[in-house]
Amino acid sequence: MTRRLPLLESPVKLAALGVGLGLALLTGLGLWQHRTLTTELAQQTAVLHRLASQRADQHDAHLTALSAIAVASDEPDQRLFLEVAATITRFYPRISAVTLVPLIAEGRTVGAAINPTLAANIRAAALASGGGIALLPDPGREGHYIMVKRSPNSAAARYGLSLSIDAAGLLDEAGDYWRQPSVGVTLSLPDGTPLLHHGAFGAAHETRTLGSVSQPLVLETTRSVTPSDLFPPLRTGLILLVAMLLAGAALALLRQRQRARQALEQARLSALDSRLAHAARVNALGELASGLTHELTQPLTAILAQAQAGRRLLARDDRDRLASVLEDTVTQARRASAILERFRNWSRPQAAPVQAFDLREALNNVAALLAPQAAAQGVRLTFDLPAEAVRVRADPVEMEQVCFNLLRNALEALQDRPDGQIRVTLRAGAGRAELTVRDTGPGVAPDLRPRLFTPFTTTRPEGTGLGLALSQRLIERAGGEIGLEDSAEGASFRITLPLEGAA
Repeated sequence: MTRRLPLLESPVKLAALGVGLGLALLTGLGLWQHRTLTTELAQQTAVLHRLASQRADQHDAHLTALSAIAVASDEPDQRLFLEVAATITRFYPRISAVTLVPLIAEGRTVGAAINPTLAANIRAAALASGGGIALLPDPGREGHYIMVKRSPNSAAARYGLSLSIDAAGLLDEAGDYWRQPSVGVTLSLPDGTPLLHHGAFGAAHETRTLGSVSQPLVLETTRSVTPSDLFPPLRTGLILLVAMLLAGAALALLRQRQRARQALEQARLSALDSRLAHAARVNALGELASGLTHELTQPLTAILAQAQAGRRLLARDDRDRLASVLEDTVTQARRASAILERFRNWSRPQAAPVQAFDLREALNNVAALLAPQAAAQGVRLTFDLPAEAVRVRADPVEMEQVCFNLLRNALEALQDRPDGQIRVTLRAGAGRAELTVRDTGPGVAPDLRPRLFTPFTTTRPEGTGLGLALSQRLIERAGGEIGLEDSAEGASFRITLPLEGAA
């Protein structure tokens, strides 16, 4: 019977459990960190979006004020318009240029100098705007876009008013978060024309359109996520340390519970062992009584002979030889005393209750008792039991005692054979249960076979020679038979018992 180590007693399984727990914790940490980083990106993007939208809305007010001044001025050179435009560009550095383009090609452009192509583009955008604000890329300034509004904003418009705006100025002073190399920002015109990009491209991504009605620029933010971001060394170390402490405490608790269960099982097995031992003492009393006379005859005869010899030596005054005879007499007396002491330790025989029970249960109990001894000796203990119950009528404790005696004898026969094997086979058929116990030990000597079941027959100095005699008595009392079979290797005992209900 092979004993499999429970989870909490196997170092390999414990190591695998620890590795699995560590991987699970690291996975949880990584997911939590990833969620934290993406949540932070979303929060920071919302702040940046609100800032850029507020700044974009300011441009509408500048266009409205400049348009009113341009329309109201009668000066050909638009001196007041230029002063206000200069003030705006000074206080709002992101507005790089203010230009007033007449809608008639022959008119003179007021404000920042621009090339004829750009002037034509502004004029065309103002005429096609229909009262709204048009957005154009600024070909002369990288990262800039142009806002175009007709002035006045009616069918009688005379100018195309434009502001050239640095897109990066919308995002100035956004915070230290956006200076991180792992963070990227992109700002584009509504048609997808990119205005600026800085930082890294990453897996985490946010896209928002500015809240300005006149400038619905597209803001995109990204965040690259590296293993060091998912598993910060300090936090990872602290979490693993706490996890190891928790795992250690949990394992200690589980092992304590395991030890408690093992103690309960050991107590059950000890009680079973005690019950078997008591039953053996009770049932062996009759065998002891029948063999006691034979055992005591030898020391008593020796004492009688030595006493007679001592009397003769005393008559001759041979004190030297007398001391030796007296010493032998004492030895034989002590032997007789030991026999009587052993006899006194056994209980008075009593009839055991008979009941129907599953013989497999008795074998399983014996297996639980002897499996540790078999494992310690390196003996392979195998039980071949049927799947169905094998019910017989007998005393369960007595049957357990018989099985225990046979298996213990087999283990003692394999004491010096660490590669030994014991096979127990149980079969039922034709109204009989047949139990066979075979071992690969040295077997039974031919001269010992005829008196194998005779009381006090033993080959071991410490043995009582009562085990097989008692087993035969118990089996016969249950209406069965026990015998030694011929075997090519080791010893083979066969027990037959009537099944429950058999005639």
